[in-house]
Amino acid sequence: MNMQVKDVMKTQVVIARPDANIREAAKIMTDLDIGCLVVLDKDKIVGILSETDVLKKIVAQGADPEKTKVEDIMTKDVVTIDMDKNIEDVAEMMVEKKLKRLPVVNDGKLVGIITATDLISYEPKMIEALSQLFMLKQQQTVAG
Repeated sequence: MNMQVKDVMKTQVVIARPDANIREAAKIMTDLDIGCLVVLDKDKIVGILSETDVLKKIVAQGADPEKTKVEDIMTKDVVTIDMDKNIEDVAEMMVEKKLKRLPVVNDGKLVGIITATDLISYEPKMIEALSQLFMLKQQQTVAG
């Protein structure tokens, strides 16, 4: 039997409002030791804010995290996956789109989140496929 996204996903998703400032969002991510916040506006997914967004668009640019809002730097074209999809579909999508985390939806509503780490812990045969994603990221981030 194939495992589905709903069998592996985390159902507790930490969210942010689009009008929250980046300092508040970064503090939440730091306090909870998480890498992203799903941005909701009236129960609709409008973006995702990752620690990479904060590093590249605030820290590296010298922007003021108190004056910058989540909606100003979040990724707006959010890739989601349906909770009834097979986890193999998730792995393929993550590798293809170079994503480490995906919000999970049911009838368009946020019901969870799934990460590459979740997949590795539940499906050891995916380690090789997902390691390509991490190796690609490492190769891109090594400074010359």
